Amino acid sequence: MKKAGLGICFLHVLIASFAQSIPDSIAIKKLLTLEGLTWRTGNQVAHANCWLEQPNNFVLVSTGKGAVMEVNPSFILHPSPEFIGSGGFSIHTNYTFSIHQNTAWVKHDEVSISKEGVRAYSKELRVLEKKADNWKLVGQSIHSYQPEKNINQRDTVSYVQSVDIYTGEIEVLESLEGHFEAPNWHPDNYLIINSYGKLYTYDLPTKKMSLLNTGFANSCNNDHGISPDKKMLVISNSTHQDTGIAAYKSAIYTLPIQGGTPRLITRKTPSYWHGWSPDGKTLTYCAERNGNYDVYTIPVTGGEEKRITTSEGLDDGPEYSPDGQYIYYNSYKTGHMQIWRMRPDGSAQEQLTFDDQSNWFAHPSPDNQWIVYIAYMSDEKQSHLFGKQVQLRLMNLKTRQIKNLTPVFFGGQGTINVPSWSADSKKVAFISYSIK
Repeated sequence: MKKAGLGICFLHVLIASFAQSIPDSIAIKKLLTLEGLTWRTGNQVAHANCWLEQPNNFVLVSTGKGAVMEVNPSFILHPSPEFIGSGGFSIHTNYTFSIHQNTAWVKHDEVSISKEGVRAYSKELRVLEKKADNWKLVGQSIHSYQPEKNINQRDTVSYVQSVDIYTGEIEVLESLEGHFEAPNWHPDNYLIINSYGKLYTYDLPTKKMSLLNTGFANSCNNDHGISPDKKMLVISNSTHQDTGIAAYKSAIYTLPIQGGTPRLITRKTPSYWHGWSPDGKTLTYCAERNGNYDVYTIPVTGGEEKRITTSEGLDDGPEYSPDGQYIYYNSYKTGHMQIWRMRPDGSAQEQLTFDDQSNWFAHPSPDNQWIVYIAYMSDEKQSHLFGKQVQLRLMNLKTRQIKNLTPVFFGGQGTINVPSWSADSKKVAFISYSIK
């Protein structure tokens, strides 16, 4: 009986200890992610708050060539503006924790991606202390290295991520070798993304990637989306069974959300889908007709298309507001790409952004309180190319105030071409990239 009692007592202590380690490890992971993010966004106050300043702070760095440096901790705790806010992302993997009441050390791997898309690798050891029930960094050792060359590795790595619009937390959901684009977020907690002409589903809980059956449509681009009732999928595709459709030019099709045979909607090409009316009856898209790209609408069953914008220059990315009152789009009509909105019949056109960046693809949130869009850091004229320095921005539709959601990163075409909000309007999915 005594042995059994001791065993049960030990089991209870073990369970209690394990239960305590779970929230501590999660809290430490969040702190390390936040510390990296605040550095890259240039938030000096928030970055300093990740550290506990004390006499025994230390920062050790070794390079891939064998040099070792002891960095003054003040450089990390109180960085100069020219050294902080460099953009890009850092991705942590392979965590090992050692947590002992109010002290801890954590070992992890890091891939750091600059805003130019260049990858750097390191192994890091972080030392932490808990003060007032909050974990803080007190020291770290960073060991840079070059991984062994993999001749089979793709030139591009795609990082599927989500950003919480309220907390600013950015989560790397998956790192995928190759070029993946344009996540749609289905309420059943999976993403639809495209890659090399195919569509895939990515299940968020299980991290399972599956090919989505699109029949003959094997040249799908990054203009695809989900119907308001979540039962249908719309795609833009350049391979056609109908010989009356121009080869190699995008047309719009619909099919069941679980996959199936595509049904042609637009006979005229090129046509690139971007929005579905909330009543499910109408599609809106960007199309080139007679040398000019404008916004069009068409019944979801097909038929005659209707031209909505007529100005010179590119009008692109049209998307309905959840209440059906507006179509948001980006336009070059002023000689600079900005975000606009209009009534669904093309009337009451209103400019929403007025800055020096090239702003594309405004996506209204399901609760109709926000739009998220991608901003190119340079004037890209009428182009939205891959491999540029970009940033996600958020506009409050009531106050028109704009804030940065992400650091500047390497992305562009494929990052956020289509609606990618979570159903609760709290998060946005997007893709950033790095190159070999």
